[in-house]
Amino acid sequence: MESQVRGGTRWKRFALVMVPSVAATAAIGVGLAQGALAASFSVSGVDFKVTAQQLDGRNLLQYGSVATGKDLNGKDAVHPVVVSGFSDATITKMCQSVVQPLPFGLGDVTMTLKAGQGDQKIEATNIYLDVSELSTDAQFTNIDIGVAAGEGKRDANGNVVTKIQPGADGKTPGGSPYGFAQRADRAVLSNVQQRAWATTAGSFKLPGLSLSLTGGKHECEPAPKI
Repeated sequence: MESQVRGGTRWKRFALVMVPSVAATAAIGVGLAQGALAASFSVSGVDFKVTAQQLDGRNLLQYGSVATGKDLNGKDAVHPVVVSGFSDATITKMCQSVVQPLPFGLGDVTMTLKAGQGDQKIEATNIYLDVSELSTDAQFTNIDIGVAAGEGKRDANGNVVTKIQPGADGKTPGGSPYGFAQRADRAVLSNVQQRAWATTAGSFKLPGLSLSLTGGKHECEPAPKI
């Protein structure tokens, strides 16, 4: 079975719909206290933007969770996110930008990272994206919508290849195992624009990596459309 979805989706809002307990701050606090919701690590006080021409991932598991950390003033902060996990993925023409405010009223500086701009593709294994917003053209193969997040995604041999991330203690799941999730054998995301709080991967091969710093706010532009 193959399903195709076109257009943009506000994933921050979708995350709130997916997991109602994430919608209210009080409920988030209860969930964290009980260990039902937990980020795998503390995120920084700023998010980042990622654009890519295409992400082609296998064994997708997608569920709602919470990223925790401090804001730029050092106060506790929680961020509802949708976690998209893949057993492996290839990415073309990726750009990542982070705008960091400077102290003493000196304005902003933007760090920009680019890779996979030529013929070679970025390769990643066991990659998880903590996303707050996403706009893309998406195509899923063999998709299951509405499964329990704790079911994970299994390969043809029945082995779990994509599962809920562990929490900060290394044991607690990063989302409720009974919460809403969807999974697919394959997800192809084209013309990707997203904001995220974290990305983790078992391995990340970045051909043609370049890094630059510029004064002011200069976030990544959309990649050339397919």
